[in-house]
Amino acid sequence: SSRMDFSQSNLFGYIEDLQELTIIERPVRRSLKTPEEIERLTVDEELSDIERAVYLLSSGQDIQGTSVVANLPVLMRQNPAETLRRVLPKIREVLHVAGVEMQLTAAVSFLTVLQEESVSIHTYSHSFLDIILQNVEHRDAGVSNAWLETLLAVIEALPKETVRHEILNPLVSKAQLSQTLQSRLVSCKIMGKVANKFEAHIIKREVLPLVKSLCQDVEYEVRACMCRQLEHIARGIGTELTKTMVLPELVELARDEGSSVRLAAFETLVSLLDMFDAVKSFCEKSFKADESILVSLSFHLGKLCNGLYGIFTPEQHLRFLEFYKKLSTLGLQQENGHNDNQLQLQTLEQEKKYISVRKNCAYNFPAMIVFVDPKNFHLELYSIFFCLCHDPEVPVRYTMAISFFEVAKLLNPDVYTIHKELVTLLQDESLEVLDALVGHLPEILELMTNRGENNGSEGKLLAIPDLIPALTTAEQRAATSLKWRTHEKLLQKYACLPHIISSDQIYYRFLHRMLTIILTNNVLPVQKAAARTLCVYLRYNRKQEQRHEVIQKLIEQLGQGKSYWNRLRFLDTCEFIIELFSKSFFCKYFFLPVLELTHDPVANVRMKLCYLLPKVKSTLKIPTDKHLLQQLELCIRKLLCQEKDKDVLTIIKRTVLELDRMEISVDAFQKRFYENDLLDQEKERQEHLLLEMEQLEKEKQQNEGRSTNINDKMFEKKRRDSKASSVLAKSINLSVSGSSSGTSAGKEEKKSKLIRSQSFNTQALHPKYSNIDKCPNKSSATGYTSSVSGMGKSCMLSFSDDSFRTHSTGSSGNAAFPSSSSRNLFNSADQKNNGNKESQSRRMSM
Repeated sequence: SSRMDFSQSNLFGYIEDLQELTIIERPVRRSLKTPEEIERLTVDEELSDIERAVYLLSSGQDIQGTSVVANLPVLMRQNPAETLRRVLPKIREVLHVAGVEMQLTAAVSFLTVLQEESVSIHTYSHSFLDIILQNVEHRDAGVSNAWLETLLAVIEALPKETVRHEILNPLVSKAQLSQTLQSRLVSCKIMGKVANKFEAHIIKREVLPLVKSLCQDVEYEVRACMCRQLEHIARGIGTELTKTMVLPELVELARDEGSSVRLAAFETLVSLLDMFDAVKSFCEKSFKADESILVSLSFHLGKLCNGLYGIFTPEQHLRFLEFYKKLSTLGLQQENGHNDNQLQLQTLEQEKKYISVRKNCAYNFPAMIVFVDPKNFHLELYSIFFCLCHDPEVPVRYTMAISFFEVAKLLNPDVYTIHKELVTLLQDESLEVLDALVGHLPEILELMTNRGENNGSEGKLLAIPDLIPALTTAEQRAATSLKWRTHEKLLQKYACLPHIISSDQIYYRFLHRMLTIILTNNVLPVQKAAARTLCVYLRYNRKQEQRHEVIQKLIEQLGQGKSYWNRLRFLDTCEFIIELFSKSFFCKYFFLPVLELTHDPVANVRMKLCYLLPKVKSTLKIPTDKHLLQQLELCIRKLLCQEKDKDVLTIIKRTVLELDRMEISVDAFQKRFYENDLLDQEKERQEHLLLEMEQLEKEKQQNEGRSTNINDKMFEKKRRDSKASSVLAKSINLSVSGSSSGTSAGKEEKKSKLIRSQSFNTQALHPKYSNIDKCPNKSSATGYTSSVSGMGKSCMLSFSDDSFRTHSTGSSGNAAFPSSSSRNLFNSADQKNNGNKESQSRRMSM
């Protein structure tokens, strides 16, 4: 069916298509060169490179001449003498009448020849400098700037005498008012570059008179251009001459009628802060109502204040701070009262200017904290911080959200003072503000909740009131918007929450929400971000019952879901589980559900499974997982034999070759798997520790309840018989010690484990890797501590770090975790019953 049909009915259709192609080609053929044009563009192949260049520059077209000029650096490398003797004079002649393209190409080529040092600087200045100076004042502004950049680079390399005779002396005539505007602008930029070449006395005698003349030019463009060059001149002549010669000119230019000139004067003064103290007078004068420089002033204010910090008097310090506060609320209605004079109609331009000023104030807020000292933040700047975070304009709040992390770092450990503004920005109506804040959200929350204290999770949660509602509201607003990238970014950052809030809060407020997103959202990156964050939440969940519930939902609602889209997401989730959990965890819960998808009716699911199979195989250990390996091989055989989709069959064949080359790690330690084994052991150790933490917390609750009952009984007995209080107290103490589980050493050990379990959510585990000692999985090998006599043997898992040993008690009835089979991460009910029977038999024997 795919073959071309040459029947009569279809043949006419092909002919029409061919005719359309010929119609399309006709304009192309008309655009080709005629034989006469081709003849003119043809060059004899026997000519050398130099002769061909001379010929093309003499009789060729513009495009050919431009090509020769672009090839000038190559000619200079190959034959510099002949190029300077024959080609360069032709280029000089052609540039007089050349177009813009050839001029720009020549400027770049001349600069390349200088940088490559094809000839000595003396030869270069003799041959090229004159051509550069002739074209610097080209009528086209773009060409003039290109040649000027080349000239400024040449000035850096030329010796002083050459600069003085060839450039500085002719500059006197070119800077006069009789010259063109372009010539005077070029003179300003050249003088800024020349100032670094000579001593202070030469600049004072030969350069500064020209500088003063150009600073008083009739054209504001010249005055602004010369004003920006005063920084280079000031650094060339030193601090003392700057105060007497340059600063008066700057102060005069700061009062210029042209706004661009005043702006240039202000920015030049800011750049000279590190040189002298006298800029204070200008800065204080500029604080008057000169709206033309308010935008630039607000942008540079942080740098200005910190640069002058050491030379400010207390009054000046306060004046600058008050000015910053005024700029931060510029254009906003005052809170106290409604003054009609302040509610004048503002033009659109004024409004835009005021928004830019407040945005710049938000940008400079971290610098102003340094200026006032973080200790004085609440007294001096908190009101401004509040106003900027609640500003009616989105750009201002967006800038505050970007700088929020910097503010939090500066305020640490007093960062709790801005927690309300964090909640406000999380609930901002603009998603742009939320996106800016989310970028550093994990670091901000870490600073907010730590505050230099070792608080538990519940204590941390109290540090930021309304944090959880704000986080859930932010996620829901991002989910209902069309900006899925913001939603994806937010879900990725929410993976930090296990280190911020409690496990129960995550389980009830966030974990199920992530599962809902995976099941209902239509954007693939968002679903993947939610899947990975859900796996992180599962990784740090501290209750076995909740973990089992989530695992069951993943398998039933995703892995066995009716929609093939859900089954695809299940495979993505399994990939994240392989990354985050130990091999034993994956094999125990997800290995077989993944293999079940080899029978999936949708080819895309089977195809994705084939891509995942190498990672699935990497989780196996021999001989422990021999039966799982057999299941894997059986599924692959079925795919090879029964697969009908050709694409899936191609991929499974390729995957089989990859699986054959893979080596499976064994339970014994092997050098070639050293790093992977250590990492997996650490993951498994942490999973064991989560179980220990849960068990120890249960024991703590039981012991607390038991001690409470004993104390109540003791108080009742004291009240009934006050005469025998001492005797009763002794007997009660004896009964308490007799009913406690284990010896005093056991108590201390449990106490240390409990303390460690409370801080597990917030502190990273120490990366100590160790091998688990073999302990047979039999009830007779598992010891329990007697709750009656405090005696009994206990079977512990040996780690290199003794602080992580498992110590089970008879009160809970949980057996120690067997290390020979790493699948038994979570104890079953059968193990509990066996443990209870064994403990009862031991009590009877004792």
